[in-house]
Amino acid sequence: MQPGPLPDLAVTGSTGNLGGLVARILADAGQPQRLLVRDAARAPDLPGAVPVVSTYSDPALAKSSLAGVQTLFMVSAAEAEDRLRTHYAFVDAAAGAGVEHIVYTSFFGASADCTFTLGRDHYATEQRIKASGMNYTFLRDNFYLDFLPLLTGEDGVIRGPAGDGVMAAVARGDIARCAAAVLRDAVLHVGRTYNLTGPEDISLQRAAELLTEGTGRTVSFHNETVEEAYASRASYGAPGWQVDAWVSTYTAIANGELAGPTSDVHALTGREPLGLADLLKEAHHL
Repeated sequence: MQPGPLPDLAVTGSTGNLGGLVARILADAGQPQRLLVRDAARAPDLPGAVPVVSTYSDPALAKSSLAGVQTLFMVSAAEAEDRLRTHYAFVDAAAGAGVEHIVYTSFFGASADCTFTLGRDHYATEQRIKASGMNYTFLRDNFYLDFLPLLTGEDGVIRGPAGDGVMAAVARGDIARCAAAVLRDAVLHVGRTYNLTGPEDISLQRAAELLTEGTGRTVSFHNETVEEAYASRASYGAPGWQVDAWVSTYTAIANGELAGPTSDVHALTGREPLGLADLLKEAHHL
């Protein structure tokens, strides 16, 4: 048994990319934390971090795992048809457990009718959190720069109906640094919404040029029509909601809903956010 009380800061998603980075930054800073994980054996082994079994979809387990938590970092759940329902269940469990402050990873431009379909789920989750009575901070992340290389097909082509639209995509590492800064002094960030972006607006055409320069692989962008986008993704056999999410990733860019760099990353971390060229250089040196 763990001696003494459990840490009153709880972090979800520590077995994933973003939550794992946040947990590591907090541990390096000497911050005790409770890692809420489905499988304690998979939790990262970090100083001052105590794994506690929890899940978004089991309200009783979630509530017991959150007992004594003051500040909760809630990473949005993996994309699923019932994600919103599990988000609601977890938010309600947190409120029921007496959590004082929830820091939630939302999406840039989230609204009830934003083009990116999953952004609507983020907005609905924000509304549920606001209605819960808990203090909150929302980190509205733009698309991840880290995903851009993964959009490239085996033939070196990024395909999607993004047109000449631009986005202020952001590095996952910058989001993690922002989250850790908020969590270490959460009282300063009550009621705040931060729009986390990279340093510049880039089109997918420009992204393809930067990927070509930064990876040595020839990458190009092909602007599909919406009809072509649905047709080219039909072979995956994915459910309709998933294909809608994939296609609306690009149409949201085309509609300008992801444009507009902000100074929020610098304000929270004291450093300029990484652009795509920086990120590729960093990856190359690892």
